[in-house]
Amino acid sequence: MTQDKTERHVILASTFLLILFVGLTLFVSSIARANPAPDSAAASATFRTKCAMCHGPNGSGSEVGKSMNIPDLRSPVVQKLPDVQLAQIISDGKGGMPSFKSSLSEDQVHSLVTYVRSLRGKK
Repeated sequence: MTQDKTERHVILASTFLLILFVGLTLFVSSIARANPAPDSAAASATFRTKCAMCHGPNGSGSEVGKSMNIPDLRSPVVQKLPDVQLAQIISDGKGGMPSFKSSLSEDQVHSLVTYVRSLRGKK
């Protein structure tokens, strides 16, 4: 009888801990989704100061950019490019786009790649 009681307590305690763990995991993941990484604000600011003049605030292209036939950053053509290739284009430039490797850190370049990915589907 004592053994049955002990087993029930162990099962009850294990169930409680499992529910607590699942609840905390869901809580933390909801907070993470509600508060995007602080880098997203910095990447957005970098995009506005370094990229938006040609690419426009939403990546579709400004009047200046459209006159230079820059691609829509939201397009499947751009979105299908590997991250490495996007980072290289940002760093080295391409066509009429200047190089940013002397004015942006590697972390900033990678944050911009993530930012460009976030523009997908924002038409």
